[in-house]
Amino acid sequence: MTDEPPRALLPKDIVKENDLSTWDLAWTKGVTPWDRREVQPSLKEALDSGIMKFSKEGRALVPGCGSGTDLVYIASTSGLTTLGVEVSETAVRAANERLKLGCRHIEESKKANPKINASVNIVDFFQLETSDEEKFDLIFDHTFFCAIPPSLRNDWGRQMARLIKPGGYLVTIVFPIISYVETGPPYFLRPDHYDEPLGSNFVKVLDKIPDNSSESHVGKERLIVWKRVQG
Repeated sequence: MTDEPPRALLPKDIVKENDLSTWDLAWTKGVTPWDRREVQPSLKEALDSGIMKFSKEGRALVPGCGSGTDLVYIASTSGLTTLGVEVSETAVRAANERLKLGCRHIEESKKANPKINASVNIVDFFQLETSDEEKFDLIFDHTFFCAIPPSLRNDWGRQMARLIKPGGYLVTIVFPIISYVETGPPYFLRPDHYDEPLGSNFVKVLDKIPDNSSESHVGKERLIVWKRVQG
């Protein structure tokens, strides 16, 4: 009889629900399966769909931006000044390195809009505040909703309503759609789990299985785009 090899660490083995510092521990240990450093085809599809109309001088936000791959892509593709927020110092360092590598794409985009910028800050999404003038035209949530405890989902929805300007958009990649699990992250989720948190503040303008998915996402994701109604 041979001993079975030890199971690889999972995020739920490290991240504690009431201790944000454990996210940095996951990063330092390299237990970041959500951060694949590739732009998801579903994000590309959302931005290419033509369904979202916003000012090219507006702002975008990526909560839980990780190493910044989506941050760079959104800034260089949409023309929006894009902010990433993270609670992990290790992730922020990785994102800043990604911004350096991606600056060529951003600089190319600046030819059309000199005001384009991308940056990353260490801040808890739930503590982020903006003035009315600084509200966001676009927020992208890929693996953030699934990472927060279900008890915080209504707070997530209220914060989205506070941060997104009327007429702005929330792009959600519902992932991972897998069998029921009691603990997380990632926590169990289904597309309809977003409905109550977002409530009457948002309406769906796109809801579909993406035309293309990365290998890790095949059969496990859904693309839903929401529009902030007039508050």
